[in-house]
Amino acid sequence: MGFRFPKVVITKQLIPKSFSSTAEVPKGYLAVYVGDESNMNRFVIPVSYLNKPLFQELLSQAEEEFGFDHPMGALTIPCKEDAFVDLISRLNSS
Repeated sequence: MGFRFPKVVITKQLIPKSFSSTAEVPKGYLAVYVGDESNMNRFVIPVSYLNKPLFQELLSQAEEEFGFDHPMGALTIPCKEDAFVDLISRLNSS
């Protein structure tokens, strides 16, 4: 019997702050920070989302705002958390 990881994980709710390094991201997943500069939440998402047109559009918008200099040390997506979760839900159902 194997372990199944949820498609999207809000790491601040599941992983203590002492485990915030990239070493805890499972193989095949990546960490992204979502929100505005004052309130960023870390999500762990499947790498396969990078190939999805909806997610690519979101990344293009993030590049326009942040460029490639990510202040959190990881991919930063400047959108409302609710909008991000909605997008991920749509990706999960497709």
